Amino acid sequence: MGTVFVNVALSLDGYMAPDGMTMENPGYKDWGTKWGALMAWLLNQQYFRENLKFGPGGETGPVNDLVRSTTERIGANIMGKRMFDQGEHAWPEEAPFHTPVYVLTNERREPWERPGGTTFCFINDGPVHALELARKAAGGRDIRIAGGADVIQQYLNLGAVDELEIALAPVLFGGGRRLFERLHEPMPQFRIDRVLDGPAATHLRYVRR
Repeated sequence: MGTVFVNVALSLDGYMAPDGMTMENPGYKDWGTKWGALMAWLLNQQYFRENLKFGPGGETGPVNDLVRSTTERIGANIMGKRMFDQGEHAWPEEAPFHTPVYVLTNERREPWERPGGTTFCFINDGPVHALELARKAAGGRDIRIAGGADVIQQYLNLGAVDELEIALAPVLFGGGRRLFERLHEPMPQFRIDRVLDGPAATHLRYVRR
């Protein structure tokens, strides 16, 4: 059975996304600049550029190797409707997941297959069923809880998260969507497994005790 893990970037003040981040309102509180600063460490990695077909170039080294190993371990992804809606407008035709993606939503919709191996499946009956389907589809590989914050919180409250991988970027948002809110007792406990220093983020891995 594969590991269930969270893999996200986080601002120093604990936000996954800046206030007002919607594709419909690109100028609100300059969220695009804040988001770009949060993700700058990833956008410069050679493997990320290759995966999204951005062309040659990019950084190599330990952070690039980390991005590669994280991507290659994933057998299925789970995300929320808000994240999907944002990405549907922004992702290229060949979406960057290359696995089944289970979208938690109240909307009824047929699976949406994209070139390159990504199929979005829309799940209307909650996070437990989505995880069951993801485990079957992953075939023993790992399951990434991609976001947003509300979906990650649901899986933390279920006690289903085995690992947290957090890229902590040196930016402050001052508002937005926090990662660690609305958690219930007893909360899962983690230990530090790895710390990797990069020039644009500190990469932390926590493993369930």
